[in-house]
Amino acid sequence: MISVLIADDEQPAIDELAFLLGQDGRIGVIHQAASGAEAIRLLTREPVDAAFLDIHMPGLTGFDLARAMQRFERRPALVFVTADEEGALEAFDLEAVDYLLKPVRTERLQRSVTRVIEALRAGSGHPGAGGAAAAQPEMIAVTLGGTTRMIRRDEVRYVQAQGDYARLHTEEASYLVRVPMSDLERQWADAFVRIHRSYLVAIPHLSRVRLGGDHPSVTVGAAELPVSRRLLPSLRDRLESATLRPRS
Repeated sequence: MISVLIADDEQPAIDELAFLLGQDGRIGVIHQAASGAEAIRLLTREPVDAAFLDIHMPGLTGFDLARAMQRFERRPALVFVTADEEGALEAFDLEAVDYLLKPVRTERLQRSVTRVIEALRAGSGHPGAGGAAAAQPEMIAVTLGGTTRMIRRDEVRYVQAQGDYARLHTEEASYLVRVPMSDLERQWADAFVRIHRSYLVAIPHLSRVRLGGDHPSVTVGAAELPVSRRLLPSLRDRLESATLRPRS
């Protein structure tokens, strides 16, 4: 179990997030602070594993608070919780583990707690000992509705070619990036495999593989994607090396 701090200048927002976190069996003590200054005072007395910070607070903002935490010997894993999509780039510059948009959904918050625990374990060997910065996942800058935001590469389920661009598909949305598919195939060869001239798939996200018959395919999430005959051998090799058993 991990201890957390919630810092927000709106008490209803604190109450809601504390309630949702309290439903997660991995969460232990939940500290609350109504300002950045109060959060700093609390952190000097009570070391915590993770801090869930609102960005727009009077006085010390969430970003100010995150910068102040960088001087701590035992720095909490940072999660920003905000209604402001435009702060994502700065958040990940501050080595945030996650960036949650209000209103917070239960399933999304559970994934955020999982990321915090993974970061703590990778940084120090067990949850509760700090050192989250050592486990930062690869982040990708994407544009949606004219706003730039950051997503984790391990959230991308598959990539679809669209001319000179590529569309990244995640569970929640898809994003067009100005990178040719051939470049992504080369850069992401550790976790992705080309199955068709139009598709790269993330091996960890494969849920079904059908390589026999006239129309071989793979299933990723809710999408069934075709596999070209030319790329069948390389796909089989990758599946075997990943200890997956294709079902035909």
